[in-house]
Amino acid sequence: VQLQASGGGLVQAGGSLTLSCAASGWKFSRNVMGWFRQAPGKEREFVATISWSGNTTYYGESVKGRFTISRDNTKNTVTLQMNSLKPEDTAVYYCAARTSSILATTTRLYGYWGRGTQVTVSS
Repeated sequence: VQLQASGGGLVQAGGSLTLSCAASGWKFSRNVMGWFRQAPGKEREFVATISWSGNTTYYGESVKGRFTISRDNTKNTVTLQMNSLKPEDTAVYYCAARTSSILATTTRLYGYWGRGTQVTVSS
């Protein structure tokens, strides 16, 4: 199982970025996917999760209304569209997968992790 996140970068506050995560090595379409982030000196934080069908999503309070998670099971990808970015969104963003159909917001319930991509939002 491999997860590869991409799309990070430097953006000004109020701007947008789109992160993508490419998955390979297992039956992607039957697994819950999630995005987490970790800022320096802080614990890894839940950002968003999506059901295998894409019909159900759930977001962390700090990103609700600004971020959108989606997936394309034909391409084995999950995307995080980030709008109205704030300096406090600065972090390394990780995509993760869990071999379950139940959404989850805690890191220990995800068994597979990508390497992460840096997002920096300047004020």
